[in-house]
Amino acid sequence: MKIISASELAQAAPYRDIVEALRQGFRDDIETPVRHQHQTSDVAILLLMPAWSKDFTGLKTVVFKSDNPAQGLPTITASYLLIDNRTGATVAMMDGTELTRRRTAAASALAADYLARKDASTMLMVGTGALAAHFVRAHAAMRPIRTVLLYNRSAHKAEGLKAELAKDGFKVGIVTDLEKAMGEADIISCATTSSEPILRGKWLKPGTHVDLAGAFKPQMRETDGEVIARARVYVDTREGAEAEAGDLLQAAQEGKFRMENIQGDLFGLCRGKTAGRRNSDEITLFKSCGTAIEDLAAATLVYSRS
Repeated sequence: MKIISASELAQAAPYRDIVEALRQGFRDDIETPVRHQHQTSDVAILLLMPAWSKDFTGLKTVVFKSDNPAQGLPTITASYLLIDNRTGATVAMMDGTELTRRRTAAASALAADYLARKDASTMLMVGTGALAAHFVRAHAAMRPIRTVLLYNRSAHKAEGLKAELAKDGFKVGIVTDLEKAMGEADIISCATTSSEPILRGKWLKPGTHVDLAGAFKPQMRETDGEVIARARVYVDTREGAEAEAGDLLQAAQEGKFRMENIQGDLFGLCRGKTAGRRNSDEITLFKSCGTAIEDLAAATLVYSRS
């Protein structure tokens, strides 16, 4: 059995390669049952996310420990187990946290490959936590991103990310005027845990692609209803969106959107059954809730190169 660390995983799986692995994953027949959630103690939740294809079965375990920050430890720890279906033998155990961050960013970049303008060169990253650098690099693997604008409610927390991305050759700025920044961006990515709207529909310019990857519960949201109303909306999976996509569900409750007006999902886009961007002026939006398909597709790629 191979033990694959976070650094080894990162080296084996450049963002564009993960995007292509996910594209194929959404074309293939990968089974993904409903994830299991168990409260294992007063401070711990265990999530089990299985998936299987013809060749491999994968299982991601995620542990949420609410008391970890007080001990200087991360709240979330994840591992990924990969099984060879020919023998039933476990062939790899890999860092699930790095896998999740990379595949989440790659899923958004995959959607943007169908939905963002081909000439998109300026990206606004809202939220500068652990996912932010991955999102910038993944989008830049698929579009000619040269300028990156960073917005965080605590602006000083963006300084480290600015320095990190500058080393990659991006022109990076920290912004405090979100309305102005939205007017300059071709792609807007959000990765926050907000329960209140951050993006306002009246601030969107024609041709923008909006990428929502935070707000992972029905009561959470990163946009007001006007953002959803102005956009052609796509999701990773309809099942996930109907259960968890707070931005869409709350816009629907406000009468600004109907869930049946979702234009398509990654299955349809990747299989050529759903049209993506139609012209340079329309506003497109992708809401990601995550799926074990992405984990298995990315883990299989990593294993093949390790």
